[in-house]
Amino acid sequence: MMEERSNLMHMMKLSIKVLLQSALSLGRSLDADHAPLQQFFVVMEHCLKHGLKVKKSFIGQNKSFFGPLELVEKLCPEASDIATSVRNLPELKTAVGRGRAWLYLALMQKTLADYLKVLVDNKHLLSEFYEPEALMMQEEGVVIVGLLVGLNVLDANLCLKGEDLDSQVGVIDFSLYLKDVQDPDGGREHERITDVLDQKNYVEELNRHLSCTVGDLQTKIDGLEKMNSKLQEELSAATDRICSLQEEQQQLREQNELIRERSEKSVEITKQDTRVELETYKQTRQGLDEMYSDVWKQLKEEEKVRRELEKELELQIGMKTEMEIAMKLLEKDTHEKQDTLVALRQQLEEVKAINLQMFHKAQNAESSLQQKNEAIASFEGKTNQVLSTMKQMEERLQHSERARQGAEERSHKLQQELGGRVSALQLQLSQLHEQCSSLEKELKSEKEQRQALQQELQHEKDTSSLLRTELQQVQGLKK
Repeated sequence: MMEERSNLMHMMKLSIKVLLQSALSLGRSLDADHAPLQQFFVVMEHCLKHGLKVKKSFIGQNKSFFGPLELVEKLCPEASDIATSVRNLPELKTAVGRGRAWLYLALMQKTLADYLKVLVDNKHLLSEFYEPEALMMQEEGVVIVGLLVGLNVLDANLCLKGEDLDSQVGVIDFSLYLKDVQDPDGGREHERITDVLDQKNYVEELNRHLSCTVGDLQTKIDGLEKMNSKLQEELSAATDRICSLQEEQQQLREQNELIRERSEKSVEITKQDTRVELETYKQTRQGLDEMYSDVWKQLKEEEKVRRELEKELELQIGMKTEMEIAMKLLEKDTHEKQDTLVALRQQLEEVKAINLQMFHKAQNAESSLQQKNEAIASFEGKTNQVLSTMKQMEERLQHSERARQGAEERSHKLQQELGGRVSALQLQLSQLHEQCSSLEKELKSEKEQRQALQQELQHEKDTSSLLRTELQQVQGLKK
């Protein structure tokens, strides 16, 4: 992934360089047929597709870079004009075509670098569409955005009408970027080395694309061989079927001759019968004409009823699709609520662990207080001993009194410090208890909301089942 990012960044540098050089030679005005401009869009599309996540749906897998570009409309309100104009183009039927049209319009408005900078700055939103090692999620994306600022000096006149953006094949033409390493003017040596390295990276990227195409062609060849074997089996079965049909045809011809002889005899008899039936037919035809007119009127009325039923069926189908979309949204909301509940439970466990740590610290503080009290008691015993010896030695009495006063001051200071620490720990414990109570209240509210959502989901399922039964009744009426 790192080599792919570096190769794409080098290709973007060279494509922008070649585009600016060609634009300066042509007067900075470009159209859609300009080859370096087309290659720039191809390289830009490869950069946006790098590391793109595959989204699975009911139709199949979807991998398009138009999804991240739609985020610009939410982050920048001024980009809504581009998004609406892209959606209103009737010739665009795929997400890839809409993404290419979006890039065309952003380049014409000279805001491509600004919009991509907004996307790169909001990487927490891009993580929904890209892998963590994608180019847009790494530092190379910021570098490419900086390179795109230089394209604001260009004037691009691109016409989207008549362009087949859906079926274009994004293949990089490396012939525009491969250069001769030897400089006839005798340029600097490090510039030659950088050109050689760029060419090496492009050749590696070309080799990678070719290997991908070779793999695709190999899979296509295997599929064609399988189809060829199936067609040969079907051909052999068809030849056997043709032989059996020819035999049946010969038998039918013989039977046809017998039937023809019998029919010639029966035709003479039927001619006489038809004359009699013709006279009766003329008499009954008048009544049949009247019946035909009545049946024609009934047919027109039934057609009107059928059209009305078709309109009602379309309305029911639209309501069904809306209900399915609402069901999906509700399921998504329930999943999000479940994730938040799991996160809150983890936070509650962390708070409990902190409470246990604080409780252990309080116990340690109490044990230290007991030790200090024992030390004070020992000091008092020593002072009693000093008082007993004070009568014998007056000089030692003064020294012992000073030591006793210092010990008492130290013990008093220790008691004050320990009292302050214990009060601070009690305050922290009270705060943690309050946080626990607030978290329990939030968990209760989340459970109530979850139950309400489950009830609404059950109600929506009941309504969808009723709509399905009504749809089946409408289909029965249509038949």
